[in-house]
Amino acid sequence: MTHSPDDRPTLEDVAAFAGVSRSTASRALNGDANVSSRAKDAVLAAARDLGYSPNQAARSLVTRRTGAVAVVLSEPEEVVLGDPYRTAVMRAGYRELASSGSQMVLMFNDGREDHARTLRFLEGGHVDGALVFAPHRADPLPRALRLLRLPIVFGGPAGNLARGVHVVDFDNSDGARLAVEHLLDKGRRRIATVAGPQDQTAAVHRLSGWRDTLTRVGLDPAGLSEEADFTSDGGRAAMNRLLVREPGLDGVFVASDLMAAGALRALHDAGRRVPDDVSVIGFDDHPALASAMNPPLTTVHQDPAAQVQQMVATLMALLAGEAVRPRRQVLPVSVRIRESA
Repeated sequence: MTHSPDDRPTLEDVAAFAGVSRSTASRALNGDANVSSRAKDAVLAAARDLGYSPNQAARSLVTRRTGAVAVVLSEPEEVVLGDPYRTAVMRAGYRELASSGSQMVLMFNDGREDHARTLRFLEGGHVDGALVFAPHRADPLPRALRLLRLPIVFGGPAGNLARGVHVVDFDNSDGARLAVEHLLDKGRRRIATVAGPQDQTAAVHRLSGWRDTLTRVGLDPAGLSEEADFTSDGGRAAMNRLLVREPGLDGVFVASDLMAAGALRALHDAGRRVPDDVSVIGFDDHPALASAMNPPLTTVHQDPAAQVQQMVATLMALLAGEAVRPRRQVLPVSVRIRESA
């Protein structure tokens, strides 16, 4: 009987032990229905007795599948790990991929050096596909990924690409509309916003939704917006600037819960009561964050798990060879009412 140099049993060993050809042994181990039950039982018994484990690398050459999927977060690591939405995405990605039988490979893409390394890895045959989060409009990664022969599904906007890509997004503009309408229903009329960074499409849509809703009801949005960086400190600084310029504001739509946490601190420090003097509404509805604020935060609810679930379903359809037309799937959002507005 022939053994490999490291004395591990080979497929030839299993075939000889079972008294079948190598091709029959291979088909039996891969569950081929054309193999007789007698031969299959003999091969499985031989594999068990010999301690044979199929070589995954060799099998992937036949199936062209690795059993792994990359989750690519095209932002600095410190930003990703400090963002409740991104951490929820990572958890959901692990759960959804595991339930589909795939291993998650987590990748951070931060800057030019990471960009080249990310592309080399993805085109190197290490994964079957990728779920990509690339929120910055100037990010070159989405355009480069489109040149690879690899199924890709984007969570949120794909950089500045609008066509030819699979995208699962939330209705950011409508979320802002719902937030402003909620504040209007509370009797607020000087409704400011702490907007997210305008190099990100989601932040652009949230800002335009706020502006369009105020304009539609005859209110002037001029001077009532400040941009921040999706961090608590940024939200606090932006809120302070708004209070200096617009001391009469009575409502604030904040484009993320993290920024809303900072805005609430700024309002508290300025002696403004929430919601008596100023109503505040955020965006994200991360349960461990929004409900723990003082007061608990009314916010626009989006479900990262639902987004990732749809992304994985789309990716698995692509891997199965289904004719999935590239399109932007938009998931609905809603307002989760608590005590801040």
